[in-house]
Amino acid sequence: MDFGLNMSPEVVEKIVRIILTIAIGLSIIYGLAYAVRATFTRKMTKQSRIVVNRGIIYTGLIVLTFIVFRMLEVDITALFGAAGVLGIVIGVASQTSLGNIVSGLFLVSEKSFEIGDVVRIGDKTGRVYSIDLLSIKIKTFDNLLLRIPNQTVISTELINVTRFPIRRMDIKMTVTYQTDLQKVKSLLEEIAANNPLVLDEPETIVIMSAFGPNGVEITFAVWHERDNFLKVRNSVFLSVMDAFRREGIEIPVLKVSLHHEIPHTFENVVNR
Repeated sequence: MDFGLNMSPEVVEKIVRIILTIAIGLSIIYGLAYAVRATFTRKMTKQSRIVVNRGIIYTGLIVLTFIVFRMLEVDITALFGAAGVLGIVIGVASQTSLGNIVSGLFLVSEKSFEIGDVVRIGDKTGRVYSIDLLSIKIKTFDNLLLRIPNQTVISTELINVTRFPIRRMDIKMTVTYQTDLQKVKSLLEEIAANNPLVLDEPETIVIMSAFGPNGVEITFAVWHERDNFLKVRNSVFLSVMDAFRREGIEIPVLKVSLHHEIPHTFENVVNR
């Protein structure tokens, strides 16, 4: 049965050469990336190693593509010239991509965060999942994957929540104006001293922040290891509530009173 696959020896030879070129080229690209990663990037951070590795691979793939086009005797200049509109679109897209790549290099050189750090970018918070040439990806605490372009990251305020081994937790509360503030201060300091997850150094801070509309506003600041954030927050909250109930310390609640008056015109209608 003839499927029309009668090819000349020259065509078969060209196909074999192209296949071998692609196979050898891929082996060289990934072998070079592995060698560089294993030899020269040991002292680099994880994200730096990823960027260098992908830069080598992407550059190699582009060069290999041009080599294959040349072997196929494809006139790349004519191809680009025939696709003028497409070239404009690609140029605009490339400009954005180039900006993200440059921003990514700045991010890597700054070392503001690493893979695994918890960061806050704008109103988004999550753990850094990967750092790529064009964007970073963070995994939010509700298990969503969020992609943020590098240009956005470099131009937005970024907070690294887990950069340092210890953190300070500020808990704000309000007590009534009739409350003994010295008693509240001693009680909060006792709560911090009795909590095994709260660090003794740096020292716990109790600040009378302001005279608010409903009472005296207090900031209770405790230090803890970064991995104990949720445990410390829950345990301190529960201890404060229990101690305030036991000592009869009241946290004021905003109350709104509504007064409804019947218009005189409506009263006149009813009285009639």
